[in-house]
Amino acid sequence: MPMGVKTAVILAAGRGTRLGKRGLEAPKGFLQIGEKPIIQESLDRLKAAGVEKVVIVTGHLADFYEKLAADSGGFVGTVHNPDYADSGSMYSLYQARKALGDAAFFLLESDLIYESRALAALKEQPESDCILMSGFTGSGDEVWIYAPEGYLVDMGKVRKRLSGPPCGELVGVSLLSPEGYSRLCIEAERLFSESLKVEYETALVASSRKKPIACHLVPDLVWGEIDDESHLQRAKTRIYPRLS
Repeated sequence: MPMGVKTAVILAAGRGTRLGKRGLEAPKGFLQIGEKPIIQESLDRLKAAGVEKVVIVTGHLADFYEKLAADSGGFVGTVHNPDYADSGSMYSLYQARKALGDAAFFLLESDLIYESRALAALKEQPESDCILMSGFTGSGDEVWIYAPEGYLVDMGKVRKRLSGPPCGELVGVSLLSPEGYSRLCIEAERLFSESLKVEYETALVASSRKKPIACHLVPDLVWGEIDDESHLQRAKTRIYPRLS
């Protein structure tokens, strides 16, 4: 049941190349807008939502996250993606298999700022596998979701290539059951035979063709992803002040 989710996975292997010098000095999760780095604020929200274990998949500048884990009192563990420079987010998620065991988990990206309502909304869903959608943000780097009748059909950054009109945007906060994760890994293994540069969104779409994956829309959700300087400024001025 979603209400019993005690585990989370945070994907944090990316190199942050679009942030220029900032991305070379520290991982995106260590960007700081308020009193704490955004990764720590995410961890605080997860703990408040009842999560007892967080697995962070590292890559670029992994030592930042290893120190964070060492200082967390056992709340955080890390798994390293040694091929982070030549692979996509799905390959990072795939590395977490042994660390997760047979647990349902929240799946998040490390460069997010989001309100606690994001996790609460997923916990309230009856579906064991669910992707959180927001309304249209106008951020300029949207991942559009086509989910007629509330189930995933297609997802991507190029709106005109979707199978139908977008129903919302991918937030980067999802819920996966052990069975859903297993199906996702099976699809990923098939995709890896061609390239390791597979994003988890692509694998989710492929997996949804085997068993439906629910998509839940929170139209007014406050959140932001930080990939470049414009996103950072947007987060500082328009998103962070509205977080709760």
